[in-house]
Amino acid sequence: MTVTEDGGIAIESPEIIRRDVLSALPYEYAGRRDIEIVIRHPEYTSVCPITGLPDFGCITVTYRPGQRIIELKSLKYYLLQYRSVGIFYEHLANRIMDDLAAVLQPKFMQVKAEFTARGGLTSEITAEYTSK
Repeated sequence: MTVTEDGGIAIESPEIIRRDVLSALPYEYAGRRDIEIVIRHPEYTSVCPITGLPDFGCITVTYRPGQRIIELKSLKYYLLQYRSVGIFYEHLANRIMDDLAAVLQPKFMQVKAEFTARGGLTSEITAEYTSK
């Protein structure tokens, strides 16, 4: 996070988000059993790229693993990178899904971003990935 000369918080670009923070572990039951994994991060924050106001929400990742599963500490650190990043909700859901799918190569993945009300409006964005 960068602080401006007037004491405000500078909005970072989504380009600062590093995918290489994510770590995968082998799924020992690959090829023997399909499971569904659901991970919720109810304290997600980023900022609006236009106003700089904070956005608060819940990110839910649901997936059926192929050969790999996500290491949860690495996912936490990955998501924490967004705290001062200006990104629209729709782009966020797709970016998280693209990064996780690239690392895990799951059979199926869904990323749902549910944001708290601002100005009387709530937003829920769902992005999905299915392996070929």
